[in-house]
Amino acid sequence: MGDTVSVFGMQFVGFALPLMAVQLLGAGAFEMGLLATLESLAFLLISLPAGAWVDRWRKKVVIVLGDLLRAVLLLTLPVAWLLDALTMEQVYVIAFAVGCITVFFDVANQSYLPELVEGDQISEGNGKLQASQQTAMVAGPAAAAALVRALGSPLTIAVTAVCMALSSLFVSRIRHREETPDPAQRRPLATEIREGMAFVLGHRLLRRIVACTGLTNLASSAVFALFVLYAIRTLGLSETTLGLVMSVSAVGGLLGAVSSERFARLVGEGRAIPLSAVVSGVAMLSTPLASVLPAVPTLVVGGFLISWSVVVYNIAQVSFRQRLCPKPLLGRMNASIRFLVWGPMPVGAFLGGLSGRELGVVPTMWVSAGLCLLAALPVVLSPLLGMRTLPRELDALGAPAEAEPETDQEDAHPRP
Repeated sequence: MGDTVSVFGMQFVGFALPLMAVQLLGAGAFEMGLLATLESLAFLLISLPAGAWVDRWRKKVVIVLGDLLRAVLLLTLPVAWLLDALTMEQVYVIAFAVGCITVFFDVANQSYLPELVEGDQISEGNGKLQASQQTAMVAGPAAAAALVRALGSPLTIAVTAVCMALSSLFVSRIRHREETPDPAQRRPLATEIREGMAFVLGHRLLRRIVACTGLTNLASSAVFALFVLYAIRTLGLSETTLGLVMSVSAVGGLLGAVSSERFARLVGEGRAIPLSAVVSGVAMLSTPLASVLPAVPTLVVGGFLISWSVVVYNIAQVSFRQRLCPKPLLGRMNASIRFLVWGPMPVGAFLGGLSGRELGVVPTMWVSAGLCLLAALPVVLSPLLGMRTLPRELDALGAPAEAEPETDQEDAHPRP
């Protein structure tokens, strides 16, 4: 319930904030790229130390405080608007500050599930969380569009604060007692950070997954940074139509959440990762195609496939790494991956805004969408394509146990 309400809030702010920048503050392509850059810049700057810090704290406390602090910061935007003092500079500062808190929130959130469920239940748990989140993503944009139409974008952001407060309340009610890590076992921060990065980069399959995800995020961030501007000014969609397009597209994610385990059983755990990456890359081409084909149906079909494939991909690879990683290392592992795969997002968003200003929005969409398809190559050209089962444990060198292609047997035990 906490996750669902929190995602509703992020849907509201994710929809209303760019609209506020475009419609009330007159933002252009470069300004929208800069805004998207600042929203995710913290993942490049502080992900690695954040992971080490989260491993030293109780994760539930981080999640609860993260939601409350984001609510307070976001409330300053509608207050400034009511006082006729809202500026693009304030929007930039709030976007960056909320992004910094989100780094800690996301690392703790991903590291908390393995504390609550057993290893063989992690995939099911991620599937249920994704189903909850995707339900919010289906209803969220349409609800946000209705709120923007009725209240305006600044007051819609105020509704986000209520969602964040409810989320923190629900998570605080979890009865599981989490042990506080022993301070005596702490080592220098740099040493702990290196351990998390070494775990990720020392694993041949994780390296491939990180490369695919990072390259995809680099390219797709350029698309998403300009998407609202593209939809409103180039395609001529209203905010209500845009909200409906995003809501219907998100149904694909809901289907992905409930079908991911079945899909993995059908094609194999390992093979599900490259196949979903290819589907996502092909579907991303629908965004620039909407400028030459009927816009709404093209965006809906493409968005549906993108949502489905991204959720299937994420459930498969997140469950794999959560299962594989020792619990004391979870925060640093997740933070290292966040740094490697979300760190490129501000770079992609900035380049998208710059390219949109210099080359035009539509050419930037075509180039970025093509790069999204090429980003699937690291997992397509990898052992994952021939693996039905994914490793459950590590050998002494940190490489995965060998898996026989085209079999349903469990992976071999670690070598001595």
